[in-house]
Amino acid sequence: MARLNVNPTRMELSRLKKQLGTATRGHKLLKDKQDELMRRFILLVKKNNQLRIDVEQELTTALSNFVLANATLNEAFIEELVAIPANEVTLDVIEKNIMSVTVPIMNFHYDETVVEAPLNYGYLNSNAELDGVFDKISTILPKLLELAEVEKTCQLMSEEIEKTRRRVNALEYMTIPQLEETIYYIQMKLEENERSEITRLIKIKNMGS
Repeated sequence: MARLNVNPTRMELSRLKKQLGTATRGHKLLKDKQDELMRRFILLVKKNNQLRIDVEQELTTALSNFVLANATLNEAFIEELVAIPANEVTLDVIEKNIMSVTVPIMNFHYDETVVEAPLNYGYLNSNAELDGVFDKISTILPKLLELAEVEKTCQLMSEEIEKTRRRVNALEYMTIPQLEETIYYIQMKLEENERSEITRLIKIKNMGS
């Protein structure tokens, strides 16, 4: 590790020692932040994975039912059912601070009665598979919306963890070692100068006696 290019003076030594103290404290704070971010991130990832598994399983079931329904019903009838959305979802986003990471809290608003009765159509023209598709898609909506919020939070926290990791590594492997080596160099240089000065004074004294 190359030391800093500074003059080996006591004033410079004092300044670098203060800088080292600040860097060491900063490193500890950032390391603690990184550890806490990782802890929270792991919990969120577990929640995200479980939500994704649930959503994908239910969507797979709904898709299987839709394929069966599409094979046995009039295609025009199905297209007519889904041509106009049965529900409108609006979104309010507020910000929350997690360890200096600004993450979104997504408040979705929709008519929850649609979950119980997603579409109004005559069951004589339908079949069990199609009924199951609409029931499943509607009941999965809250989980799907929650998954969107959790995934975005995971993404933002991941980016902050990476930034914090780079700063921790820069302090740990570059800044702090450079300061320590430079401080050691100045201390050795000052000690060497002191020994030279003492030797010079002894010589002067011997010459005068």
